[in-house]
Amino acid sequence: MSERKFSVLPEHLGIIMDGNGRWAKLRGLPRTEGHKQGSETFRKIGEYAGNLGIRHITFYAFSTENWNRPETEVSAIMTLFDSFLTEAIDRLDENIEKGIRLHFLGDKSGISQELKELMDFVEDRTKHCNKMHLNLAINYGGRQEIIQAAKTLAIKARNGTIDPADINDEMFAQHLYTAGQPDPDLIIRPSGELRLSNFLTYQSAYSEFWFSDVLWPDFSEQDLDLALSDFEKRHRRFGGI
Repeated sequence: MSERKFSVLPEHLGIIMDGNGRWAKLRGLPRTEGHKQGSETFRKIGEYAGNLGIRHITFYAFSTENWNRPETEVSAIMTLFDSFLTEAIDRLDENIEKGIRLHFLGDKSGISQELKELMDFVEDRTKHCNKMHLNLAINYGGRQEIIQAAKTLAIKARNGTIDPADINDEMFAQHLYTAGQPDPDLIIRPSGELRLSNFLTYQSAYSEFWFSDVLWPDFSEQDLDLALSDFEKRHRRFGGI
């Protein structure tokens, strides 16, 4: 479909991909089918957002808390992630030509060694791309990210690398998974839930939010257009007048 034109676009868009399980349940299908359909929506919306000109987009794929789900569901999600990485490698030349940089936010120590190697390979091969920065948050938790950054800064202070008095917002941000990227201007959550669920906790201090009752597998380009149209009308003051 042809893309709409917007006078203002978020420089960084965050999307919480929610509602896969409920989508499947409503259709009498196993939850794994919902995640499979959700992965197709992820590809569709990611491509559309890139074509619109959004330079940074972060998809929330798997949280640190999601390990508590049934083993079959977790295994299915990791299998889909493996398929995504395999596809990304197959399309590596195409993605590099398009200037798409792939980056994974989260604690890789919880991911299998095989997947970590694929993640590292894709990140390294696309690290010089700068047209679009595609982030996938996997084994990610906003509080965990803040704690990890604090620990890193504490070690540097103990070793004398930095003066604790010099720690400020800019320095702290450089120790987050999103280092070097702008904070999200807009965060979208479909499925009817009205919370962040530990997503980009530090970075979302001044984000705009847009919620929808549409379950993620049914989320369309038109739904994204609605969110962006609403964002276009908002007056962002960042604490000013």
